[in-house]
Amino acid sequence: MDNEVLQIVVSEAVERALNEDLGGRGDVTSQATVPASTEAGFDLVARAGGVLSGVAAAGETFVRVDPRIVVDWRLGEGDRLEPGSVIARLEGPARSVLTAERTALNFLGHLSGIATSTRAYVDAVAGTGVQIAHTRKTTPGLRALELAAVIAGGGARHRFGLDDAILIKDNHVAVSGGVAQAVERARRWAGHMMRVAVEVDRLDQLDQAMDAGADSVLLDNFSLADLAAAVAQARGRGITLEASGGVSIDTVRAIAETGVDVISVGAMTHSATCLDLGLDA
Repeated sequence: MDNEVLQIVVSEAVERALNEDLGGRGDVTSQATVPASTEAGFDLVARAGGVLSGVAAAGETFVRVDPRIVVDWRLGEGDRLEPGSVIARLEGPARSVLTAERTALNFLGHLSGIATSTRAYVDAVAGTGVQIAHTRKTTPGLRALELAAVIAGGGARHRFGLDDAILIKDNHVAVSGGVAQAVERARRWAGHMMRVAVEVDRLDQLDQAMDAGADSVLLDNFSLADLAAAVAQARGRGITLEASGGVSIDTVRAIAETGVDVISVGAMTHSATCLDLGLDA
């Protein structure tokens, strides 16, 4: 996704988030307690170590609430954070900063949590040559931001949505009559310009997939022994092997060492813990 498209997505996401938070009357607490003329400075600080993501969404939040807020970013997208790291310094109308605070922190904490989780997986397979890729298990409406966070954490791109690659899953196989039938139909439909990937859950399906013309095979919930056997079976066939299903930070290194090319990890997006960040006056 290019920067122009991402900015459109950011703008729409921030607008929805602020509408949700401000309702019809805005931040009544800040209106009631902070004089409109009050100016203040704030530090955006990491309370825990991790990887920063969500800078564009947080910046857009402050601008939308009040363009007079000046944000001096000290760290950028993908930078490492240590506890106590100053991410940004803010100056401007105190009411406005306080109004924007929670929405900005929600974006930063959530997306930095994904980037941090991704970096842990990437670091766990360092030296193996295996790519750690995302899946489509994302928060509805936030996929573009969450997958950008995966990239910030060092992860690899997978398909973004249903329209940009053919990935034949188990249910497609079931209703198509088998792996070979599904791949052959997809191959005819796609022509030579589009890659065809297929998910298999047994070793005997791998040859069917390769013989039918699959470019990539997703090995779903294979044991380590079967993953290694699949790698040997596919050697020299010019096919990409992707391991998926049940991947955890404790198992990912052993999976990588079987020789697969890609490991896709849903947990990086659907189970990432929000990174603890704060805004201090």
